[in-house]
Amino acid sequence: MAKWGKVDYRQLVKLRDRLEKLQESELQKFNEQMVYELAARLLRKAVKRTPVDSGWLRNGWFIGGTRYNNGVYEVEVYNNTEYASYVESGHRTRDRKGWVPGRFMLMISEKELEKDADRIIEKRLIKILGEAFHGK
Repeated sequence: MAKWGKVDYRQLVKLRDRLEKLQESELQKFNEQMVYELAARLLRKAVKRTPVDSGWLRNGWFIGGTRYNNGVYEVEVYNNTEYASYVESGHRTRDRKGWVPGRFMLMISEKELEKDADRIIEKRLIKILGEAFHGK
């Protein structure tokens, strides 16, 4: 009969405890932080794309609070400037004979962020899991 030797299970117990901690409290915190970080990135992109005009439009961007609704985290990024929707989507000229095309500063920024979001989340998640496995 083969002799297997001695096994120390204490490290496995510690790993189990760290993973339980990650599952319970840290994961909720991680999700909320990621939602806010993605919203902040979206805000930065939208502000950079916003025409300078008088400065009101660029200074009108804000991040609303985060909400958890039916398994989905939501956060609102908005511009409270009265004419922001006209600059975003386009509008008629003052004489109503022409059309001023929209700048789509938020829409383009959203599409850009969608491309990068998985990579951003994965990088942060790997860091969190690494801390759980290495006990930091």
